[in-house]
Amino acid sequence: MSFNVLKSSAAAVSWKSTGNLQKTLARCIEKHGVGLHSGRPTKIKIWPELAKKGRYFQVGSNVIESSINFVKESPLCTTLCKDGVMVTTVEHLLSALEAFGVDNCRIEITPSNPNEPGVEVPILDGSAREWVKAIEEAGLEDATDENGNNCEKMAPFVNEPIHLRKNDSFIAAFPSEEIHITCGINFPEVPSIGCQWFFSRNFNRSFYATDIASARTFCVYEEVEKIREMGLIKGGSLDNAIVCSASKGWLNSALRFHDEPCRHKVLDLIGDLSIFAKSGNQGLPVAHIVAYKAGHALHTDLVRHLT
Repeated sequence: MSFNVLKSSAAAVSWKSTGNLQKTLARCIEKHGVGLHSGRPTKIKIWPELAKKGRYFQVGSNVIESSINFVKESPLCTTLCKDGVMVTTVEHLLSALEAFGVDNCRIEITPSNPNEPGVEVPILDGSAREWVKAIEEAGLEDATDENGNNCEKMAPFVNEPIHLRKNDSFIAAFPSEEIHITCGINFPEVPSIGCQWFFSRNFNRSFYATDIASARTFCVYEEVEKIREMGLIKGGSLDNAIVCSASKGWLNSALRFHDEPCRHKVLDLIGDLSIFAKSGNQGLPVAHIVAYKAGHALHTDLVRHLT
């Protein structure tokens, strides 16, 4: 996949203090569910971790860091792959962890079949709402390193504009003292979705919990069979996705927001950009991020160009 990069340089980002300490969970989180694409049941445990360890997945004896170095391009989700072991559909969980400041944690995933080469994070209700609830119930505490010391949390500040484009899709990041996200989608063939734009207020944990976390993944009904023929969305249903027909409109009983599809794209964007995190520091760049018809590939390519 080729992209047009209008501006980028080694000095595009400066790491500065957030004024906060790195955090981890106060206790373990455990969830069960099926994978959206695999349809297979999975058990997941998220454990507290030392400062500077960051967020990483463990599948058996295999450790896969949540890092751009291990992103593998895949359709309709974000996948991490290391030494032949894959973890797919990581974006919703990572989005919640990033937004709520879980800077360090070990994400242990147990597949239903230990002989499978990869695992998938459970889709739950198709949003990040259940992850947020679990994080709030577990609580956070200051993370300490091996010597019992706290660690300052740093954040990446974008210094100059960067713009990536593929056909009529683009993502851009502009210098800003605060995080703002502007996101647009356009489905002219599906009138009930159409063109939507969403602009975030000053981004913080409370805003994410009320305005972003409960937005569910979505798809177009007329494309479902084609996607399933690709071996995807085997675990998809009206219980974990909102589905819209070009001729009949929304097939779900009710939307959580009038612009729920666009808000879910913001949720995905935060999860994908979270992989910029290093050593327990913030991943989401401090910038005004503008995305239009952008998907996982453009999101993660922005991280590559900022790295």
